[in-house]
Amino acid sequence: MSKRTITLNCDMGESFGNWKMGDDEAVMPWVDMANIACGFHASDPDVMAKTIALAQTHNVRIGAHPGYQDLSGFGRRSIPHTAEQLTHLVSYQIGALQALASLYKAKVEYIKPHGALYNDMMSNPMILESMIKTAAKLKLPLMLLARVNNQIEQALAEQYQAELLFEAFADRAYTDDGALMPRQQPNAVLHDPSAIQTQVLQLANHGTITTPSGKTLHLQADTICVHGDNPDSIAMVKHLAKALKE
Repeated sequence: MSKRTITLNCDMGESFGNWKMGDDEAVMPWVDMANIACGFHASDPDVMAKTIALAQTHNVRIGAHPGYQDLSGFGRRSIPHTAEQLTHLVSYQIGALQALASLYKAKVEYIKPHGALYNDMMSNPMILESMIKTAAKLKLPLMLLARVNNQIEQALAEQYQAELLFEAFADRAYTDDGALMPRQQPNAVLHDPSAIQTQVLQLANHGTITTPSGKTLHLQADTICVHGDNPDSIAMVKHLAKALKE
């Protein structure tokens, strides 16, 4: 199989006031897509605007990264919503980012839910349908998890005429059924740079991943999520970016 064009995406703009999270300035030159927090789980108008400008400087695509309204929990706690409330929750945040982007003659090009909202979208059919329907109405692609079988997501996307972007994770192990291995399990998060590079290049070159048990699974991803919250992870992103270009 020929090498596929695959991008790197990273969650950014997650600082708040004087509190800083991540090193966006260091990682932005090495990624293709910046998922910018929209103020509900992290960020504020100044951080959002600064991150938009930084993305423009490096020709990085801008995506909205909405989450539950949970600053103290960093959006990692599930909050019950109706389908209509979810639509309003997400649209409100995307609209804020779009308004700031317009000030800098930039545009929001896709949506990637954050944290618990992302996890709930992948496990709750009502939330998944609401997110796909909302993305279709806003005419923005929706990023979600690439799985061995994404037929449900693809069927909903066809129903609502939505565009989907499928992502995989550079530093997460997968179970034999193609799900992300729960973080509480041993070796669920990859720390060895060579193992991370092997997984990323395998995805790019062959559209497959290998589970800890040795099983090979087909996983067609459009983009790979990386992290830039410490010097080691930033060095890894640089290395991956160069390896993918080579």
